Amino acid sequence: MGFDVHSFGGDGALVLGGVALDGPGLSGHSDADAVCHAAADAVLGAAGLPDIGTLFPSSDERLLGASSIEFLRDVAERIRMDGCWIGNVDVVIAAERPVLGPHVETMARNLAEALRAAAEPMGGGVGVSVKAKRGEGIGAIGRAEGIAVWAVALAERG
Repeated sequence: MGFDVHSFGGDGALVLGGVALDGPGLSGHSDADAVCHAAADAVLGAAGLPDIGTLFPSSDERLLGASSIEFLRDVAERIRMDGCWIGNVDVVIAAERPVLGPHVETMARNLAEALRAAAEPMGGGVGVSVKAKRGEGIGAIGRAEGIAVWAVALAERG
């Protein structure tokens, strides 16, 4: 299981699941793509590998503004090299804004493509599901202070 949360207020573009969206950016050292971060942690955890913060620390100035979809590609390669493959990844995004429904299919395709290196050797790719939920006015998410993402992944060892 992976989780990530970022507040609004970043200097860059709003990027979720590798999709650039209209709206204020999220605060973070990289591009703050909370979808990729949560998915990466879920996949790493399922394979018993270190978390994204250990592999890509915010203290590393070379990663300032880095693309999180590239982090996910790197994670897929690490999973493959460790003798695992990813069966599926399920992602839930909690955000009051922007409206994400029209973008979830593209996000799912982007994640599946980034994770392709770790697809089952004889399978048809990594299954990815992305769902968007609203905060319904409750808490920090409901007040549109930021975005939270949960992800679950299934990994198998070959």
